[in-house]
Amino acid sequence: MRLRTLSLAAAGLLATAGTMAATLSPASAAAAGCSVTYKVTGSWQGGFQGDIAITNLGDAVSTWSLGFDFPDSAQKVTQGWGATFSQSGAHVTAANSSWNGTLATGASTSVGFIGSWSGSNPVPTAFTVNGVACNGATTTTPPTTPPTTPPTTPPTTGPTTPPPANGPAPALHVSGNKLVDAGGAQHKLYGVNRSGGEFACIQGNGFWDGPMDQASITAMRSWKIRAVRVPLNEECWLGTADVPAAYGGTAYQNQVKTYVNLLVQNGITPIVEMHWNYGLYTGNSAGCSDVKATCQKPMPDAQYGPSFWTGVANAFKGNDAVVFDLFNEPYPERATGDETSGWKCWRDGGTCNGIGYQVAGFQTLVNSVRATGATNVIFIGGLAYSNDLTQWLTYKPTDPKNNIAAFAHIYNFNTCSNTSCYDSQLAPVAQQVPLTLTEIGENDCAHGFVDTLMNWADQHGVGYLGWTWNTWDCSTGPSLISNFDGTATAYGQGLKTHLALVSN
Repeated sequence: MRLRTLSLAAAGLLATAGTMAATLSPASAAAAGCSVTYKVTGSWQGGFQGDIAITNLGDAVSTWSLGFDFPDSAQKVTQGWGATFSQSGAHVTAANSSWNGTLATGASTSVGFIGSWSGSNPVPTAFTVNGVACNGATTTTPPTTPPTTPPTTPPTTGPTTPPPANGPAPALHVSGNKLVDAGGAQHKLYGVNRSGGEFACIQGNGFWDGPMDQASITAMRSWKIRAVRVPLNEECWLGTADVPAAYGGTAYQNQVKTYVNLLVQNGITPIVEMHWNYGLYTGNSAGCSDVKATCQKPMPDAQYGPSFWTGVANAFKGNDAVVFDLFNEPYPERATGDETSGWKCWRDGGTCNGIGYQVAGFQTLVNSVRATGATNVIFIGGLAYSNDLTQWLTYKPTDPKNNIAAFAHIYNFNTCSNTSCYDSQLAPVAQQVPLTLTEIGENDCAHGFVDTLMNWADQHGVGYLGWTWNTWDCSTGPSLISNFDGTATAYGQGLKTHLALVSN
C-alpha cells in the first residue's frame, strides 16, 4: 500500500526442576509432581526471550501458578504470552491462561516472555508451581475439609491469549504450488498487515504506530489471524545517517526481532517486508522527491538493498517460520516506458531507464538472502505496484532452494480488480507456485469488493491479508480496526467474518 507521506546468539541455557501442587477433590489424597524447563531462545544486548515448559507428573490440575526468582535484580519480564506474568523485585509469577489451566497427568504446556537484563543474564535454578518447590518427584498430600461457604464469583479479567491452533507458527517451504510444513500439510496464509515500521522511524516518531505487544496480538488471534505482514524501512534497519539514532540500527533491529518472535510464539506466520527504500526518483508516478526512504520507490536500490536483506536474512535464518517479502510494490515500467523493459529491470536491476539510482533486481536480492545460508520462503510481487503478474513466471528469479512464491496486491482502485482479470493473470501463477494476496482492501469503508475477492481466492487455493491493522480512517488507510482491541471498522468486519469461516 502506498501510504502517507538477535545479534548475540543464545547458548540454549536450560534449567530443570519438579513438583506441582494439585487442586483436587477433598474426597481423596492429592498426588503432585511436575517438571519445569527454562530455556533462553534468543538474546541480544539488554534483552532476551525465554521459554518455559511445564509438565504435570501428578494428578490432574485445573489451575496453576509458576514462580521463580531471577538471580540478578536487573532481570525483568517486559511482556509474556501463554500466562499472566507479574514481577515483584526479583520474583516472577506466571498464572495460567484460561485455555491452558487444566493439565492432565503427563500433560505439558509452554509459556514464554520477552525480558530485559543489564550486566549479565543468569538462568533461574529454582521453581515452584502452586507454591510447592519443584524437585522432580511426586508427593501425596492428605485430603482437606471443603469450605462450608460457597465460593465467591471470580473477578473479571481482561482478554487471555487464545491457544495457537498448532502451537508456534510452523517452518514453511514451497512444494509445487503450495506452502507446506515439515509434515507436508498445506498452510494458506490468512491475516493482516501491521503498518508502522516502514514510516515511524524515518519520521522520528518511534519504531511503530500503536502497540506491538501481547495484548494486540491476542486481539488479532480473536479474528483467527494466522499471518501478519510487517513492513520495514531499509534505512532504519541499517541505521543510516538519515534516521534519528534512537530509532535506527540495532535499536530498530531488536524491536523487529522481538515482535517477529512474539508472532511466531503465538502461532502467527510473520512476513517481514522491505517497504520504503533509499534512492532519488522523480519520474512518472513518483511518490516523493526525497532521496531518503520516505515513500514508495519504483524498485529496490543497489546501494542499500542487498545489505538490508543480508542483515534481515542473518537475523532470521534458521527460523523458517519467518517469510521474506523482498519489496512492497515495484513499478519500474512507469519509469522505463513499457512492460518488457520493466520486467527486465525487475529481475536484473542495474541501470534502468528513467530511474536515477542503481537498481537491485530481484535476482540480486534472492542471491543476497541465500548467500547467508538462510532457507526461508521468499515472496516476490509483480509490476504495477504488485498488481500485474502477467510475466512473473517468465522472469521469475532462480533460487537454489526452489523456495520462491508469488504475491499480488489487489484493491478496488487497481487495474486488475475483477474476477476476469484474476482468472487471466492470477490463476495461471497460482497453478505453478504458491500465491498469496499480501494486501487486499477497498477505499469505500465497505467490504463488498474484498468479499468477492476472498471468495475467488478460496476457490483457487490462494491466501490473503487485509490492509491494515491500524486505526486510521478506513477510506484513506484503508483500516480494518478502530481500536487496537480488535474493534472492526465496517470494512474490517468483512475480513473478520470471512476469517471466522476459513481460518483457525
